[in-house]
Amino acid sequence: MSKVLIISDSHGLTKELEIIRERHLSEVDLMIHCGDSELMPTDKSISGYLTVMGNCDFGAEYPLETTTEIAGRKFFITHGHRYSVKSTLMNLKYKAEEVQGNIVCFGHSHVLGAEVVGGTLFINPGSIRLPRERPEKTYVILDLQSDKINMSVFELSGRELTKLAQEFTF
Repeated sequence: MSKVLIISDSHGLTKELEIIRERHLSEVDLMIHCGDSELMPTDKSISGYLTVMGNCDFGAEYPLETTTEIAGRKFFITHGHRYSVKSTLMNLKYKAEEVQGNIVCFGHSHVLGAEVVGGTLFINPGSIRLPRERPEKTYVILDLQSDKINMSVFELSGRELTKLAQEFTF
C-alpha cells in the first residue's frame, strides 16, 4: 500500500506548497506537482515534489512530462496544455496507452476531476490558487491498494472534502 499526493497550478504560491508538504510528508510516498508552479526547480518550496513544466513555467528546467512507478502502477504526469485537456481526454488517453500508464496526472484546466477511461485513471487535482467550477482550492491523495485506489480530496486548509472521496477498481 502506498499513498501519492497530487497537486497542480499553484501559480507562484510558496508557503502553501511547504505547508502541504509538511502536513502530509510522513504519510505519503510520493508528491507530484502537475505544473504551473511558476517556481524555479531550486526553490525550496517545490523541493520534494516530482514536477513537470506547465505553460506558465517560463525558464524553469522541468521536463514536459514524466513517468514513474509506485505500488505496481505506472504514472504518466504532464501539465496537459499540450494535450488539449480543456476540451478532451482523448489525446491523453492515447499517450497513456503509448507509455503504458495506469494513472494519468494532469492540471491546466484548474478543474478538479477523476475518471476511469479504458482502464486508465485520469486525475486532475484542481488548483490550490485559482480553482474553476468550484470554490475550494484543492489537491488529492491517492491510496494505492492492491485491488483498488481510494481518492481523498483536500482543501488548501487541510480539511478533507469527504463527499468528494471516490474509490476506483480497475
